[in-house]
Formats: sequence, structure tokens, C-alpha cells
Amino acid sequence: MKIGSRTVKTAIGTPIAIVLAQLVGVTNFVSAGILTILCIQPSRKRSVLSAWHRFLACTLAIIFSFAFFETIGYNPIVVGLMLAFFIPATVVLKITPGIATSSVIILQLYGAGHISFRFIIEEFLLILVGVGTGLLLNLYMPSLDNKLKKQQMKLEQNFQIILKEIALYIRDKNKLWDGKELTETEELLREANDLVDRDRENHMLRNKHPYHDYFQMRAKQFELLQRMLPLVSRLPNTDSLSDKIASFFEGLSDAVHPGNTAVLFLEKLDELYKTFKQEPLPATNEEFETRANLFRLLHEIEDYLRLKKKFKASDVSSKRKNKKTGIKQ
Repeated sequence: MKIGSRTVKTAIGTPIAIVLAQLVGVTNFVSAGILTILCIQPSRKRSVLSAWHRFLACTLAIIFSFAFFETIGYNPIVVGLMLAFFIPATVVLKITPGIATSSVIILQLYGAGHISFRFIIEEFLLILVGVGTGLLLNLYMPSLDNKLKKQQMKLEQNFQIILKEIALYIRDKNKLWDGKELTETEELLREANDLVDRDRENHMLRNKHPYHDYFQMRAKQFELLQRMLPLVSRLPNTDSLSDKIASFFEGLSDAVHPGNTAVLFLEKLDELYKTFKQEPLPATNEEFETRANLFRLLHEIEDYLRLKKKFKASDVSSKRKNKKTGIKQ
């Protein structure tokens, strides 16, 4: 079983917070460990926001506790009454993530039976040690680049298989494919977008993420691939153009790549459009349906290629002189 970074940081931070709280003379030093556990977050941005929310909520909790306990009394009913006002106040101030942390402070103040100035100082020290330790530990975040790269490679492998299976079906109506790559791709895209969001939050001063546009582009391409499948499945027969289109999809499958040579495939696609115009008109309804679905298929793959062309600058210029070395798309 793999131990995550949050678990490691929690295991390290909790005893450190307790020791620090003891060193500064806080009475309820164990609570510093609880505050640290509550402050460990999955990203730097969330960590900073969490620390700020919890600090404000704890400060508000001290004010409310003093006002209610010292004015009305130290009674369980007063705790409930105070929470009835305190929680809506955190909602209004948009610091609700700090409710759990501030509850620790509230119960400590209630348990003390009397709120002195010295005790308030101790509580602030407790907050600073507990929240501060969690914040400092969360400044270290492991890089997600390797995970994102693996997601990218697996996603492109699935695209290759999907395009290859479309080619096989167009050519000889191969129905052996179970389509598991479709489900896998949906999950990969969801996971990749979550990783991108987390990694972007770890770089708070960076507005754009290098993988964000890439996975957005692949998600749109995947939608187009899903739209192509019903067209392919409705092909009642093959004709003279089927093999050429199948070969086009096979070439595209072999060339799925992070780079961009979409312009080469768009040129090949333009040749296929010209071939369509040169073909004699269909003689039967079946031939007409086949030709119509193939033509719609070309429009969908054109949109697929234009998404890639729009995504990044073309890599074609250095490869045009020797296309036979292999096209990567």
C-alpha cells in the first residue's frame, strides 16, 4: 500500500506541533497536533486559504466564547446557543473551513471555566503553532509532472486503439473490440483534469498550466471520436472509398503524438474530399447511406484535426522535406 504525501506530512507535523506548543508553554499543547492535522491540505493554495480561514475562525471563536461564556455562563446550553450564532457568522464571512478548528478552541475555553487574558494569549499561541506547522509543511508539494506525463501517454495509447478499431470496422466490419478504451479514456481525462487543478494550485503565481490546454483539447477530440462511432456502426456496406478512409484512420492512429503535424493530415483529407467528388453517384439506397456516413465521418475527423492544429504551433516545417521518416500527430 502506497503512503501519500499528506499522510507523511501529518505524521511528521503532528508531533512537531505538539513539541513546539510545549516549548512555548501552552497548557493544552496536544490541541496543537489536532490543529495541524486539520490544516494539512492537498495543495499549496488550499493550504494558505485553509490557514487563513482557520486563523480568522479561531479568532472569531475566542471573541464569541468570551462574549457568551463570560456574560451568560459556562453551561452546555450556552455552548449550543453560541454555536447557533457563531456558525452563521462564519458562513457570512466565508470562513466555514475553519469551523472544525475553531470548535477545538471553543471547547477548550469552555472547559477552562474562566477566560483570562493569559489564557487568550495561550490560545493564540496554540493557533499559530498548530496552523503554522501545517502551513509550513504544505509548502512542500511533490511534483505531479510524472503523473501527468503518464496520463498523457496512456490517453494517447487509447486514442491510437480507438482510431485503429474504427479503421478495422470500416475495412472489414471487425466487431471483436469490447470498447473498454472508451470508458478508460473518460476516467483518464477526469483524473488528468483533477491533477492539473491540483498542480495549478501548487503554483499560486502561475495562471496557466502547460497541461491544461492539452487535456482540454484531447477531451474535445474524444467527444468527436464518440460521435464518429455511431456513423461507423451504421455503415451497411463498403465501397471503393472505404479502404482509402480506413487507411487514413490507420495512419492517424499510428501518428497520435503530443506534437502537431495536423496540417499534413488535413492535406490528405482534402485529397479524400476531391476523391469523393470524382466518384460516381450511388446507385442504391445502401450505397447512398454508406457514402453519406463516410462523408459525415470525414467532417468529424476534420474537426478533430483542426482542434489539434489550433492547440499548438505546427511541427511540420522541419519534416516536410522527408515525410517518409514518419508522421507524428
